[in-house]
Amino acid sequence: MVDMFRLLLIIGLVTSVTAWPWPAVDEFDVFYYGASGVGNTDDSQAFVRAWKDACNAETDIARVIVPQGGIFLLKPIVFLGPCKPQMHFIISGTVIASGSPKTWTGLDSSQWIVFKDVTGLNVFGSGLIDGQGRHWWDQSCRYHPKKEGCTKLAPTVLKFISCNEGTLSSISIVNSPQTHVLISYSKGFNIDNVMIQSLEDSPNTDGIHIQSSHFIKITKSIIGTGDDCISIGDYSSNIDISNIECGPGHGISIGSLGKDGNTVLVEKIYVRDSSFKGTTNGARIKTWQVGRGNVQHIIFENLIFDAVNNPVIIDQNYCDVRGACKAKKSGVKISDVAYKNLYGTSSTSVAITLNCSRFVPCSGISMENINFAPVIPGKSLSAHCINVHGTEDGVNPGSCLRN
Repeated sequence: MVDMFRLLLIIGLVTSVTAWPWPAVDEFDVFYYGASGVGNTDDSQAFVRAWKDACNAETDIARVIVPQGGIFLLKPIVFLGPCKPQMHFIISGTVIASGSPKTWTGLDSSQWIVFKDVTGLNVFGSGLIDGQGRHWWDQSCRYHPKKEGCTKLAPTVLKFISCNEGTLSSISIVNSPQTHVLISYSKGFNIDNVMIQSLEDSPNTDGIHIQSSHFIKITKSIIGTGDDCISIGDYSSNIDISNIECGPGHGISIGSLGKDGNTVLVEKIYVRDSSFKGTTNGARIKTWQVGRGNVQHIIFENLIFDAVNNPVIIDQNYCDVRGACKAKKSGVKISDVAYKNLYGTSSTSVAITLNCSRFVPCSGISMENINFAPVIPGKSLSAHCINVHGTEDGVNPGSCLRN
C-alpha cells in the first residue's frame, strides 16, 4: 500500500511539472535572415526581417539573436512596435555603424538604432555596439565652427522611444557620434550593468540622456565620455541613479533646462552610492535664465569625488557664454535639494558653487556631512553661494547657505 502511494505521488508530481505552462520561446537569428557578419557588408535588411518576424510571432517570447563572433554593419535602422510577444534583443556579437556621415544623407541624422513603441523590451548581451563616431567628431561645429559643412546634429547610438517597462543591460556601447543612449517618452525603463565609453574630448557624447520619462532606474554602470555621464532633461520624474562610476565626463547633470524659455518640471531625482573621477563636474543642476517651471525634490547622497573640478554645482544662470549672462527676472525655480554624505577632492579652489537667481532664488537646500579637500595638500578651498536659502551641518568648506 505504501509503495503504491509513493508511485501515485511520483506520477502526480511528474504530471504537474510537465503540465506547467512554461512560456513558448522562439528565436530569430540574424544569420538565418541573410546577415553576413563580416563587418564590411550592410546587414541592415537582415536585422529588419528578423525583427519583423519576431515582432509578429505567435509566441510568448521572441528572441532576436545577434550571434557571438559576427561583426554586423548597420545603417540607420528603426525597430518598430507594438509587438505580439515580449521582445528580447540579444547582442552577443559586435554591431558597428559605417563611420561615414554620408550614410545619413537624406535620413534623420539624429539617430542610428531606434526602438520605438515596444512594451516589455529587453536588450542585453555580452556584445559591443560601436558608433564609429570619429568622423562626426572631426566635423562637429562645437570644435570646428569655421569648418565648411560642420554638423551640429549627430546620431545617437541607441534610442528608446515610448518603450515602457523595458531594460538595457550587460552591454558595451562605445564611440557614439553624439549621445550614446536616449530614453524618451518612456515609463518604467531600467538600465543595469552597462559600459559606455568615448574619448574625453568627444563633443556632446552624453552617456545616457533621459527626456520626458518617468520611473527610470540606472544602476551598476561604468560611464566615461566627453560630456555628461548621465543627463536628465525636461518633464522627467522618479529617476533613481545608483552605483555609477563616472569619468571622464561632465558629471551627472539635471539639465540643462529651459533653454527656449519653456516651462519645465523635473522632480524626484535620487543620485546615490556613486563615484566621480577626473570629471569637470560632479552633482550638477543647470538651468537657463529664460526658463520657467520647477526643479524639486532632488537628493544627492553617498557620493565620492576624485580630482573633480566642480564637485557640487548649481548654475541657475546657465548660458552660451559662461559668466556673460545679464540677469533676467525669469528663471527655473530650484527647491528642496539635499546633499548628504559627500566626500573627496576638488581640483579647483571652489568645491561648492551654488549660483542662483536674484529674482528666483534657490530654496530648501540642505547640506549634511560633506567634506572636501584640495587635490594638492595645503591649497585653500572654499564654497561660493549666492541667492540660496537652506541649512547646513558638518560642511567643509563652509559656511555657505543662508537660513
